[in-house]
Amino acid sequence: MINPTYENVHNHFKLNGFHLDKEDLCRVAYSFIKEGEDFEKPVGDFLLDWFDSKPYIEMQTSGSTGTPKVIRVDKQAMVNSAMATGDFFELRSGNRALQCLPVKYVAGKMMLIRSIILGLDLDYVAPTSHPMKDLDDQKYDFAAMVPMQAQNSLAELRNVKKLIVGGARISASLEKELMKLSTEVYETYGMTETITHIAAKRVGEKAFTVLPHVTISYDDRNCLVIHAPHIIAEEAVVTNDLVELVNENQFIFLGRLDNVINSGGVKIMPEQVEHKLDGKINHRFFIAAKEDAELGEKVVLVIEGDAFDVDKSIFDALDKYEHPREILFVPKFKETENGKVLRKESLK
Repeated sequence: MINPTYENVHNHFKLNGFHLDKEDLCRVAYSFIKEGEDFEKPVGDFLLDWFDSKPYIEMQTSGSTGTPKVIRVDKQAMVNSAMATGDFFELRSGNRALQCLPVKYVAGKMMLIRSIILGLDLDYVAPTSHPMKDLDDQKYDFAAMVPMQAQNSLAELRNVKKLIVGGARISASLEKELMKLSTEVYETYGMTETITHIAAKRVGEKAFTVLPHVTISYDDRNCLVIHAPHIIAEEAVVTNDLVELVNENQFIFLGRLDNVINSGGVKIMPEQVEHKLDGKINHRFFIAAKEDAELGEKVVLVIEGDAFDVDKSIFDALDKYEHPREILFVPKFKETENGKVLRKESLK
């Protein structure tokens, strides 16, 4: 299709094996809403929103980087984003794709839109923690997952040619496992405001590469600024993500400005400390700050689950200022629906 718009459905598009046009999709949407399973109802709602007369969709941000809010996203911008993803990952009409993300969030919505616009043959399954468990060795050209789904699908991922993983950081231990696979696995970078990812990097690489028609810079805080006029209405999206620019198309993510710990005048990036501790603690954990009379802020290690004795030798890989001054245990971390840990809420 040349210059597709949000009113088009590619003539090669299939949903669970069936060729469907716009009218068919609207009928399927009504059926999902009326008789579908719980995970299918949001799909029905979204499809009806997509094909209504409005040029925009309302979406809720996940709340992982601030208060969840509803934003308006231009439908044609979502089409443009789908085309950019297709170019970057060399997707072709007729490629088989697996949709296993909840459609409530932008990543799940965009897998549907990519398929409709690019003409993919899409299998839609329930967005569970182990989405490939019952797929009987089905083969896919493209799939998208969150890290937990990828972790639980390691045995089946040989059946996927290209996998994108987003929604949360890939741990060093998971990255090692993914690098052993024949599958091309990419970690993505993005947010609802940028209509899912605007950059990706192959597992094992340090730097993210931006998608077509996206340019980047950074501000006086060294935080990433994203310029993508074909998908973002504003002049630019100014993030709170500290980065190192490699060149005009690549950046290395260092951590979130909101998370930086100032301990006795030394600035510590929790994400960098967590990366050094990856694989050394058999529970979910994160590094955070607590107020301290002497240092202003002190580094603390927060571990999910019941308390246990931590072998202090795991901190040998850390710089002196990165050593946790206290270890805290939280029975269950607070998290967004797509599995991203809410640090501040969990620490409270």
